[in-house]
Amino acid sequence: MSAVPSLDPAVSDLLRRDPAGLVAAVVQQHDTGEVLMLAWMDDEALHRTLTTGRATYWSRSRGEYWVKGETSGNRQWVREVRVDCDGDALLVLVEQEGAACHTGERSCFHRSLPAVEGVPA
Repeated sequence: MSAVPSLDPAVSDLLRRDPAGLVAAVVQQHDTGEVLMLAWMDDEALHRTLTTGRATYWSRSRGEYWVKGETSGNRQWVREVRVDCDGDALLVLVEQEGAACHTGERSCFHRSLPAVEGVPA
């Protein structure tokens, strides 16, 4: 029996995980820079993402892996993954098909907050 493939140790060593073993993944449309969503990845989710080209995340609420668009059809085709300077966040550049947000909005960041007093808009 062969060993189960895992995340490259050179990549794994770059990451600083939270106590649950997760790293925040900011998801951005690769060609426009539009920020689409925030999700969470552990080593296995990142490994699946890097090897399949399909964005795979860890659902904290359901306690399971999910491939974006597997049930909704709103798929994310991964173009590039970057790690920030501290290793505690990932930037996942994707080609988004359809809505990224579970509400049906293109982006999960579709709501603006009121302006901060004293700060020009």
